[in-house]
Amino acid sequence: MFDEAYGVRPCYENLYDYFSNLSPMMLANLQRKAEHLFINLGVTFTVYHESTSMERTLPFDILPRVIPEEEWNILDEGLRQRVRALNAFLRDIYHEQEILRDQVIPRELVVSHPDFCWAMVGLNVPMNEYIPLAGIDVIRDDQGKYFVLEDNLRVPSGISYVYENRKMMTQLFPEICQQHIIEPIMPSLSYLARYLQSLAPRRTSKPTVVLLTPGRYNSAYYDHVFLAQQLGIDLVEGQDLMTLDNRVFMRGVEGLRQVDVIYRRLDDAFLDPLVFRPDSMLGVPGLISAYRAGNVAIVNAPGTGVADDKAIFSFVPAMIEYYLGEKPLLDNVPTYLLKNREEQDFVINNLEKMVVKKTTGAGGYGMLIGPKASEQELEAFRKILRKSPLDYIAQPTIQLSQHPSFIDGLFANRHIDLRPFVIGGKKVIPGGLTRVALREGSLVVNSSQGGGSKDTWILRSHRGERECQLCSTVKPTA
Repeated sequence: MFDEAYGVRPCYENLYDYFSNLSPMMLANLQRKAEHLFINLGVTFTVYHESTSMERTLPFDILPRVIPEEEWNILDEGLRQRVRALNAFLRDIYHEQEILRDQVIPRELVVSHPDFCWAMVGLNVPMNEYIPLAGIDVIRDDQGKYFVLEDNLRVPSGISYVYENRKMMTQLFPEICQQHIIEPIMPSLSYLARYLQSLAPRRTSKPTVVLLTPGRYNSAYYDHVFLAQQLGIDLVEGQDLMTLDNRVFMRGVEGLRQVDVIYRRLDDAFLDPLVFRPDSMLGVPGLISAYRAGNVAIVNAPGTGVADDKAIFSFVPAMIEYYLGEKPLLDNVPTYLLKNREEQDFVINNLEKMVVKKTTGAGGYGMLIGPKASEQELEAFRKILRKSPLDYIAQPTIQLSQHPSFIDGLFANRHIDLRPFVIGGKKVIPGGLTRVALREGSLVVNSSQGGGSKDTWILRSHRGERECQLCSTVKPTA
């Protein structure tokens, strides 16, 4: 919100004046109202601890994050470029493997990866779209530069919170929302619905699209329910589907209906007990056979996890140049691969300055944040890294940008990141999910670790027209 001289950045001036004129009591009431609305809607997420887990309302911060249009345009183009390259990489490694033969990426990193799916080798994916939906985590450093922190390509979660946060802001602060020209987000849901339908292998005017959920005990179940409702598709569990003659059918009161596209929200291991885990009760026996026969599309494709591995992450800039013949528009956070002995020694000798992550980890689990770690924790991690260097990567600690957040009745600085969602490498949902580390000084923003979120506004620079924040209707500017 503020520049280096502690002046309010131009894009925040109206917000700063508006919130400065609200009393602490009024702000606290608005925050409580937001919490109650989220409780009534059932907007929840499960937070996991070492011994227990609990479902709770996702914390919502009432002060939105603002990204000017000129900044967003750079992000938008860079994110689409990145997803296109990752999609080309996935098609390549499951077919010709040219990038491996040309030794741009070490072969052993790919084919020995636990998420490399041998059932996908030689399989032609509908429209060659392995990643119809991606969530790319982005951070902004103290110089205002954006970096990609990691890629989420398997079953990226959190889209529902983008829309619920916007709805919450328009309910609580309709007047301040109307004073800004905010890029609308609802048209992106319609785009996603049409895009999913376009992946149907069968020629039909009304393809059947379903969202496959593990069930109501999943941590992101609200996300599944919201998307199924908003996309106008059926929410199903594995027991609702069956395969017959290499086709997938949905059971219903009117009999069986053929399914064309499955937007799956469960991991590869549980998709099909005949191919993956034989004890899975969540998937559909015979699903992969139907997929290989070209009779159903799966979103995202099985085996995409190899591309969002944190060791493969360091090679994405090389992928962009290799497949697209372009320079990367967004830089990676510098990443050290511990299989390289020199890099391993450097990381271990500077562990107190590093963030260390498991290559296949997610949700903020199994991390070491060096500046926050005790000497005992650092020493324990040094032994782990020496013993299993291939299982970890390290990144220098970058001070994520901070944003004022309403905490315990006061505005205070908290670290934030951004997860924009990219549809098919073609469209980015404007803004995305800004996640907030609620604990003072913490760099961990993940919802599964107790983080919160706030609305993200992409502010247009022109004032010729205004679009309603909750629809695509064009309204004349007052």
